Amino acid sequence: MADTDLIKLYSARILALAADIPFLDRLETPDATVKKRSPLCGSTVTVDVVMTDGRISAFGQDVKACALGQSAASVLGAAVIGRTPAELDRARDELKAMLKQDGPVPSAPFDGYEVLLPARDYKNRHASILLAVEATAEAAHQAMAISA
Repeated sequence: MADTDLIKLYSARILALAADIPFLDRLETPDATVKKRSPLCGSTVTVDVVMTDGRISAFGQDVKACALGQSAASVLGAAVIGRTPAELDRARDELKAMLKQDGPVPSAPFDGYEVLLPARDYKNRHASILLAVEATAEAAHQAMAISA
């Protein structure tokens, strides 16, 4: 990877998002908790959710990832409250398609993932970028199953 590629990949916007991740405090009594780890890079994300009327009403996350994984967690955190499991599934699937299949930027309210478009070319970073949304979608589904 050339120095100019690294500069492009770690833009000021990505670094600013990584430095300001919402909901970094874990929840004391979550409805569900999911931990995901990327075996390739060792990044981990643990999320806690509380569901009320089928929507996330409280959220916490512990993010141990590269700047790209951190910025993805930041984008998720900014949009997660009030989301349904189906909306999280859609965000996960659209982000995965954006990274792996040159798909469009995820639809609102997850369009902030647009900042990660330069990461398409770095397949070894995709798993870290997907961790937070994958864990959150899984946790939301688990919480709904428990309350059913």
